[in-house]
Amino acid sequence: MPLDVCVFPQDNSNTRKEGVSRTYHNYDGYAPIAAYLGLEGWCLEVELRPGSQHSQKGAVEFLQRVIVQGKTLTEEKILVRADSAHDALETLIALEKAEVCYIIKWNPRKNNVREWRDRVFAQGEVVTPRPGKSIGTLVVEESKEVNGAVYQLKRIVRVTERTIDKHGQLLVAPEVILEGWWTNLSLAPEMVIDLYRQHATSEQFHSEFKTDLDLERLPSGKFATNSLIMALGAFAYNILRYIGQQGLLGSQAPLRHPAKRRRIKTVIQELMYLAARLISKGRRLTLRFSRCCPAFVAFGTVYRKLIPAARVKQCWKNSKIRQRTILTPRKQGIINEQSSSPREPPPQALTEPDVNVSAHPVPIIQPLHVRGAVSSGQTDMAVFA
Repeated sequence: MPLDVCVFPQDNSNTRKEGVSRTYHNYDGYAPIAAYLGLEGWCLEVELRPGSQHSQKGAVEFLQRVIVQGKTLTEEKILVRADSAHDALETLIALEKAEVCYIIKWNPRKNNVREWRDRVFAQGEVVTPRPGKSIGTLVVEESKEVNGAVYQLKRIVRVTERTIDKHGQLLVAPEVILEGWWTNLSLAPEMVIDLYRQHATSEQFHSEFKTDLDLERLPSGKFATNSLIMALGAFAYNILRYIGQQGLLGSQAPLRHPAKRRRIKTVIQELMYLAARLISKGRRLTLRFSRCCPAFVAFGTVYRKLIPAARVKQCWKNSKIRQRTILTPRKQGIINEQSSSPREPPPQALTEPDVNVSAHPVPIIQPLHVRGAVSSGQTDMAVFA
């Protein structure tokens, strides 16, 4: 189970907000660090940080928190992936102690590239994918002693040398690129490198925060307030991600290209911006959709999966709730109605669309399953107070 950790900058230039400072993208803003679990990108935590704060500062404590959270959510082995900004011995030791798999990009810093080229080409495996290009791979095992404990670390080093560019132009001097990855996986080097390439997907998750949720420029001048807004943004991000995974990937979803997940913007456009009428009649609220609404089935699918949780959360203590079925001849459909015990007073009716629904102890929406064609050209969803 991948757990991607990365820092991304937020442009808040031309402002005097608390914590805004120069980021590594050469503009003023914040530099939050985020952790995403799984291929779908479930956000475990987003920590807002000043823009000038180094990526490694506080990263070990952040990793320890999100690893604990990840282990409570999945029984699979966690694979932590991070870029070269987190290439530090303390990070590797913390990951070894946490007993997780990891791939951390190696930062060569001041290493001699020519010396590494000669060593890799002499001791490692070398391939020539095309004339003028050679790629050498070498696995290096090292021992590090920290506070009396010895740790065995493994590093995969890859050197790419080009004497001819992709257009066939001879180069005056060879172009040499040195790369490396710290890992404890017992896989082939190419498989480890391919797993790390998938870490780039986390950049799309950053984009959804900054563009789809419009959290690029934070609204408050107080750092604590903006930090709270980012935490609430992560909460909304996960809710919309779940709605997209449940409603926009099945065969009944609106027609789109096949995908393993939908962007937050797509979820908002397809399911949040649906046009419907809220009708109050007979102590019952009804959401009426058009017959041609392409996302009605997806909306109902998401609702039916979410309403059990709402029932558990909003159920009455020591009350007996019974189900009864009502036939509506005009619409030829069946709906489910929640009725309270005779000893309990009926819940207060909703009269305004924007009422605080958290004050009502019963589920707010119940689906109407239409048996046949609807002559009026509209589809209803019953909402009970």
